[in-house]
Amino acid sequence: MIADEIKNKILSHIEEHFSEEEVSIASSKFQIEIPDSPEKGDLTCNIALILGNITKSNPKEIGLEIGNILKELNLVSSIEVAGPGFINIFLNHSGTLKIIKDILNKNTIREEADSKKIQVEFVSANPTGPLHVGHGRGAIYGDVISKLLEKKGHEVQKEYYVNDAGRQIDILTASVYLRAINIEDNIFPESAYRGEYIKEIAKNADLQEAVNIDDLFKSLPEEDEEKIDKIISNLKSASEKDWKSIKKVSLESVLSTIEKDLEDFGVTFDNWFLESSLLGADSKIDAAVQQLNTNNLIDNRDGNIWFKSSDFGDDKDRVLIRTDGRQTYFASDVAYHKDKLDRGFDEIINIWGSDHHGYIKRVEASLEGLGYDKNKLSVKLVQFANLIKGGSPVKMSTRSGEFYSLEDLLSDVGSDVARFYYLSKQTDQHLDFDLDLAVSSKKENMYYYIQYAHARICSLEKKAGLKDFLAEDISEDHVDICSNLIHEISKYPNVLEKTCNNLSPHLLIFYLKDLASIFHNFYNDNKILDKSESEKLTILAVTHTIKEVIADSLNLLGVKALEEM
Repeated sequence: MIADEIKNKILSHIEEHFSEEEVSIASSKFQIEIPDSPEKGDLTCNIALILGNITKSNPKEIGLEIGNILKELNLVSSIEVAGPGFINIFLNHSGTLKIIKDILNKNTIREEADSKKIQVEFVSANPTGPLHVGHGRGAIYGDVISKLLEKKGHEVQKEYYVNDAGRQIDILTASVYLRAINIEDNIFPESAYRGEYIKEIAKNADLQEAVNIDDLFKSLPEEDEEKIDKIISNLKSASEKDWKSIKKVSLESVLSTIEKDLEDFGVTFDNWFLESSLLGADSKIDAAVQQLNTNNLIDNRDGNIWFKSSDFGDDKDRVLIRTDGRQTYFASDVAYHKDKLDRGFDEIINIWGSDHHGYIKRVEASLEGLGYDKNKLSVKLVQFANLIKGGSPVKMSTRSGEFYSLEDLLSDVGSDVARFYYLSKQTDQHLDFDLDLAVSSKKENMYYYIQYAHARICSLEKKAGLKDFLAEDISEDHVDICSNLIHEISKYPNVLEKTCNNLSPHLLIFYLKDLASIFHNFYNDNKILDKSESEKLTILAVTHTIKEVIADSLNLLGVKALEEM
């Protein structure tokens, strides 16, 4: 890439003329950027300003000296030192062609020299019903950042943690069980799952023993949560065999629905990790607790087994094992994260809903307590999206049974539109997703606006009757007519690098919106096919590069670029 060539040339020069310490400081702060407009150059860098501050020398003199060195690359036509010491670099025709060639040859990003084995765990919603749209944002984000990490050369494993043990699964099982024995709505527990999917699962329940309904509902507590817990206990007592059978059918049905819905959105996983695999005799939870005990970090208080997480900056200690021997959810988390690192991952990334912010410190504390480097864990918080349909928010409560599912979203707007809009804003910020706007042909619809640019260029190329579009077709005599387009294209490698390094897909969408806007304005101002042959070839080579940038970017987001609309 041209920015790399320029940076390497500058570093080679300053290594000969400045001390090792000065070069080290300057290198850490050295940046090459694309100016806002072509009038300020094709590239700009801050090295003269940095060196001037370090050496107390005149940055303009340093900049002019570096500018003379850059001309040796045969890519630079001129430089100017602006402001307090920024070097604005103007490329010659060879430099312009190199930008286009690099993009057409997919030479747009630097792979990491030291690649890592990285696990990304995301979605991991309780398997108690179909995924609703609140889960969709994290699902798409996890899928796309996995693609970004792979583009940088890392080995990535995508994992879904299945909470197939604990109280929520008991409530799911009880809900299906109650529907299977035809409990009517008027006595159906408020705290049970009430969706139509529960009735569908119940149709596949094969009960072996009869249940006395009067005994089941006798002497129940008044409080809803206590009531469902008592019903669960009664159902387990009525028939352990039927309970286990219904639990198995319920989990398999819900997980199958979850997996299908995610696949329909282009999201697949390399591994589905079961919480239940952490339990049992000689369990992974027992091993984790024993290791903490060996490290003198376990405290027995009031019959509970506590982890001294406050020793590692947590706001309080955490219970691992209750007085009745039941493990807490936190105990499972401790064992699960230990298992992740024991599998040899260099880095583990958790994508959690923003409501899990308070869990970060306790999980980090557990890793430190177990003797692992907590910096191997990175947590990305995702705000749930607020979806608007017909001017009103859609419901997202799985428990009530009245919710807008991912399947509904796919039916209404399609996978590509949903993926695009889920990624269109920084994930730790609130997102309002207007479903009506997302399928409209308005200019305000970013998805439509960007896809229309790609489709327009496809149509333009068909009308021109050309198949090959080469950088060499860009005539030096006509390059000025496309200067704004080329300048915007040149930003792509930098944007892509920042997108991958920061795991921020929204940066790519913002860039595509600007690129599409500049193209549409150019298209509307120019009758391209009526130009002279050499002028037309120049424009088509540049617009073809725009088409490739849009297609490559959308592909990285898991979105198909449309050839016609």
